[in-house]
Amino acid sequence: MILFLRWLHKWIGLVLGLQFVLWTFSGVAMALLDHHKVAAEDALRPPIHDVALAQPVSLAAVGGAVGAPILNLELKPLLDRYVYEATTPQGVRLLDAATGRPIVVDAQRARTLAVAAYSGSQPVRSVTSITESTFETRTFDRPVWRVEFADKDHTALFISAGTGQVLGAKNDTWRLWDVVWMIHIMDYTKRESFNHPLIITVATGISWLALSGLILLFRSFRRSDFALVLDPIERLRAGGRPRGR
Repeated sequence: MILFLRWLHKWIGLVLGLQFVLWTFSGVAMALLDHHKVAAEDALRPPIHDVALAQPVSLAAVGGAVGAPILNLELKPLLDRYVYEATTPQGVRLLDAATGRPIVVDAQRARTLAVAAYSGSQPVRSVTSITESTFETRTFDRPVWRVEFADKDHTALFISAGTGQVLGAKNDTWRLWDVVWMIHIMDYTKRESFNHPLIITVATGISWLALSGLILLFRSFRRSDFALVLDPIERLRAGGRPRGR
């Protein structure tokens, strides 16, 4: 039984040891990557809102233009104008605050918004509509526009197709970080959860490995292994005992 336990401990330890190597590699990689670069902070310029609005259209006109129950209404700047952002049961609708006309965030407007928010000078390489979840857009509400620029980092800005808001930026440093993050949390499908069956199985295996190692520890040593320490102690004890009469 002990021989089988030792054999099992050895091979399970080898498999789990490989995972420890991956954890070490991914942890070091994430620690070394500049978090400012990962967040693509240098790709976005601070927003400047210096647009003046003389007289917005009335709320009654906004309600008529939306034509649906309004759950929330916000007046906010959008590039060179102010807009009403109306949240309805069917989604978000944008209206020009000065005229009340609907605003659609199409490919051209998304390109314009991205160029205005981009801190670099490189041209736009592509504009793509994203409707399904991807590794880059998994935390964004979709649909979104992905506007990629022709810089060395392959920077992409993501524009909400509903609100026109710049949701964030991703670059090659973030993509590398995302891969090592996937390896570290062992979520090879969605890359977002560290509480899934695979990592629970590995954690259970590590717990068993520790327990079996503790059992083998006590079964593997004999008194003779500690003779250099125990023998002098026993001789001292024997020498200190009072002699019998």
